[in-house]
Amino acid sequence: MLKSFMFTISPCAAGCGRSAISGSNLCFTHQANQEKEIQRIVSYITAHEAINDLNVSGMNFTDADFSGRQFFGCDFREVSFTDCVFSKSLMRMCFFDFAKFSGCDFTKTDMQFLSFAGTQIHNSRFEGSELVHVNFLGAFISKSSFSYSNLYNSRFINADLEDLLFVDCNVKRVNFTRSRRKGINFKSSNTAEAVYEMEEA
Repeated sequence: MLKSFMFTISPCAAGCGRSAISGSNLCFTHQANQEKEIQRIVSYITAHEAINDLNVSGMNFTDADFSGRQFFGCDFREVSFTDCVFSKSLMRMCFFDFAKFSGCDFTKTDMQFLSFAGTQIHNSRFEGSELVHVNFLGAFISKSSFSYSNLYNSRFINADLEDLLFVDCNVKRVNFTRSRRKGINFKSSNTAEAVYEMEEA
């Protein structure tokens, strides 16, 4: 068992090389009853205000309500979220790399030092949120809204951004280098303080 500074990484007992999900010695792929495991994790999250070091890599959640929860050092890599609610939640040092979001609600969330690298985000809402030092490296984000949010020092490097709202946002030091942007609305945002090209060393 390897202990990282955030979450515990236990290899799947089936020997596949993936990490075991929390509360099990197997990864999600090797669970005999995947639906039961999803229900177990949803029940755990909804029963606790603060969730620490949770590893649910590879799981799938639909219509789950995680609003108002606090997540610290959790591993949501390669997780699929459909019509899930995270509104008014707090997140610190969590990983959502290569996850998929469709129809999700992150309104009024407080996110700092998160990674959404390689994620696919569609038809989701982040309005009125704190998204500070958040990494969207290589993400594909479409038909979603970040309006009225603070995105200070976040990164959309090499991301595909299409049909997005950034109305009245703080985009100071937000890095859009090598991003592909189509149909973006930056109305009333301080876009002159964002970064669009690599800064000289």
